[in-house]
Amino acid sequence: MGINAACRVTGASKNTVLKLLADVGRACALYQHRAMRNLQCKRIECDEIWSFVGAKAKNVTPDHPDEFGDCYTFTAIDPDTKLMPCWLVGVRDRACAFEFMADLASRLSGRIQLTTDGWHAYPDAVEAAFLGKVDYTVINKSFRGDPAPVEGRRRYSPPELVTTSKAVVNGNPDLKRASTSIVERSNLSLRMGNRRMTRLTNAFSKKMENHMHAMSFYFMVYNFVKVHSSVRVSPAMAAGVTNTLWTMEDIVMMADTQGDEFASAPWAAS
Repeated sequence: MGINAACRVTGASKNTVLKLLADVGRACALYQHRAMRNLQCKRIECDEIWSFVGAKAKNVTPDHPDEFGDCYTFTAIDPDTKLMPCWLVGVRDRACAFEFMADLASRLSGRIQLTTDGWHAYPDAVEAAFLGKVDYTVINKSFRGDPAPVEGRRRYSPPELVTTSKAVVNGNPDLKRASTSIVERSNLSLRMGNRRMTRLTNAFSKKMENHMHAMSFYFMVYNFVKVHSSVRVSPAMAAGVTNTLWTMEDIVMMADTQGDEFASAPWAAS
């Protein structure tokens, strides 16, 4: 829900809710940055999901802050354990693609099979991050354009998919298992479960910093708290990152133990 809705439901002030979001968001980002290391993943799918901060790009004026406009969250998922080992909030450009892939590569312990869509920045970013030590496939999709104006709900529905093709970029990937379906489905869950990501929303992030905190919190809950129906445990448990199922209270408590005390917290050992 949005910040104002949270204030109405809880009776807390807006400053209190925003401070809690910032404290917990930082703690979630710090914990996952430390915990997601030496992962034994065999396959990874990557994609990016659109949102906006402050205003959509078409409505941004010179008087708006530089952070206003379209915002993209890069995501990665292990199709086997459903773990989302890393993400990056930024814009859809080469710099963010390179940073995202470098972060992903640093968290994996062995060679993986990687699949992305056909966005032009990915191949160079993957080569720079993995240095050729990856089995990499690109899924190219063609959509049917509709130049005529569309009204009603069709305006916000995806374009019609015409064709798909798979191209081997590096290594020897198993093309039968090369897909972006899982990461695209996880992005749908992200959009449906977070009010800030809804396409037609009045609860969009007003600051990039708050948007990043909200994403950190979402991925922490997804990885450590929620039981995934396909693996019957949390994704972090399935991937061996932790051996216990976390609660929302555990996450909130992290805000009090970040910094020097964070490493000695009970959950840090898991």
